[in-house]
Amino acid sequence: MNNIRNFCIIAHIDHGKSTLADRLLEFTHTIQITEGQMLDDMELEKERGITIKSHAIQMEYQYKGEKYILNLIDTPGHVDFSYEVSRSIAACEGALLVVDASQGVQAQTISNLYMALEHDLEIIPIINKCDMPNAMPDEVEDEIVELLGCDRKDIIRASARTGLGVEEILNAIVERVPHPEGDEDAPLQALIFDSVFNSFRGIIAYFKVVNGVIHKGDKVKFFNTGKEYDADEVGVLKMDMIPRNELRTGDVGYIISGIKTSTEVRVGDTITHIARPCDKAISGFEEVKPMVFAGVYPISPEDYENLRASLEKLQLNDAALTFQAESSVALGFGFRCGFLGLLHMEIVQERLDREFDMDVITTVPNVSYNIYDKHGVMTEVHNPGSMPDPTTIDHIDEPYIRASIITATDYIGPIMTLCLGKRGELVKQEYVSGNRVEIYYDIPLGEIVIDFYDKLKSISKGYASFDYHPNGFRPSKLIKLDILLNGEPVDALSTLTHESNAYDLGRRMCEKLKELIPRQQFDIAVQAAIGAKIIARETIKQVRKDVTAKCYGGDVSRKRKLLEKQKRGKKRMKQIGNVEVPQKAFLAVLKLD
Repeated sequence: MNNIRNFCIIAHIDHGKSTLADRLLEFTHTIQITEGQMLDDMELEKERGITIKSHAIQMEYQYKGEKYILNLIDTPGHVDFSYEVSRSIAACEGALLVVDASQGVQAQTISNLYMALEHDLEIIPIINKCDMPNAMPDEVEDEIVELLGCDRKDIIRASARTGLGVEEILNAIVERVPHPEGDEDAPLQALIFDSVFNSFRGIIAYFKVVNGVIHKGDKVKFFNTGKEYDADEVGVLKMDMIPRNELRTGDVGYIISGIKTSTEVRVGDTITHIARPCDKAISGFEEVKPMVFAGVYPISPEDYENLRASLEKLQLNDAALTFQAESSVALGFGFRCGFLGLLHMEIVQERLDREFDMDVITTVPNVSYNIYDKHGVMTEVHNPGSMPDPTTIDHIDEPYIRASIITATDYIGPIMTLCLGKRGELVKQEYVSGNRVEIYYDIPLGEIVIDFYDKLKSISKGYASFDYHPNGFRPSKLIKLDILLNGEPVDALSTLTHESNAYDLGRRMCEKLKELIPRQQFDIAVQAAIGAKIIARETIKQVRKDVTAKCYGGDVSRKRKLLEKQKRGKKRMKQIGNVEVPQKAFLAVLKLD
């Protein structure tokens, strides 16, 4: 146990975590690096150049004649996947804090760092990309010292691309990161921090042994679900899974026990022996709270059960996804899914398509509101369709977040304008170092859900970084905006919005839908309404055949007779015709600007 080190790599998005992980694996001769980012094995990760899943892998390293086992967990850097980071941190004793030498400390760096400090991890600060021509290692060193209060000599300068400083990092891991604490003679306690679905072997759970020893063939049970299994195979994680006969305290590995149902494995659960169980489960995991809700519906209704199975398998791999069944008038049966943010929602949609061949329609994302009626009874509403009758509502509370934005002083003006336009309230601003400032805002979550992050990046030329955490509920004047097509409400397009935005949003939605809905044989009225009051309207003109083409000359009443006949036909068609709303219309509503 004294020769085991468990550590993770935390940083802001794009600061070079995955490349550094590659260098560490190459240096310890764990694998041959054939292409960049070996741990990012999902096609999506390679395409977008981001890490979505945290990955565990074991390395062996010789230091002063002794062999050490290093368990590395590479983590994502985007704010939407911070839950992955929190789980990795719970399975480690140390963390490499990577900061880009050309960009300095950014919002996500700070938020991940606080998470690591809460779990008492040993932090090893690293300045990466020191070989870049625009690197400013001295300024970044000042920022890290101010942030961590560490000595300058503790900060390692490195370049993951050239391999500079990699040996120094490995030595620092062995010297500074404490070995796992635990009692090998105590009853088995192992913390599940991830799981994957394998179509041949069932569900594979990844865990860290906190106390005790687990052998192949042991009879084990999962503490919270109370289900019992045989440990058919246990082993360690390298690039592939390598079976072992036993895993001892401090080891990180996997267990295969032929579990078929995905609901039986919960991330954060504790594995223990049936014969000699532990007294209590390991604490330290908080339940994840989804921030954004959207309806996910199969395109053909008979795929409903397949979609449920796909979501369950996906949830194993991505514990931050939550879902429950719901139905809609326009779209039939589907699921209300909770996501951590818009990128998370986009990734889940992509993964459903690629990994499970599921074509789905996603409705406009929204957040959950607390609605109080006249008797003071509170109901939580996740979608505008389930909103109670407006006459019974006393007031609505909407969720707020505390946003922290780090930016260069040149962009303070436009960023403040953006936040105020989103009904934000300035809390405070602090200078981080030199010309960089951190601004704190309280903003309604519903306002940042759709396009806030994109706008922030474009007005700050990519230099502002953004992080947020929930900050309670506040009463607000919200109204439900409905979109009607030929007088029929389309429930998938209705949204809850603030009074001040309703007219503008209604008008823009109507204009956008006019462009996107294909023309029919009859006029389509696109209307935005608040209750019974219509606030905006556009008309999609009918496609008309020239019925008077065969009349040349002659009396005008002959033409009129033909036109009247066409008009009657159109009217009859309008009564029975229905309007199909294409998927791109649902998505376009998100990107109205």
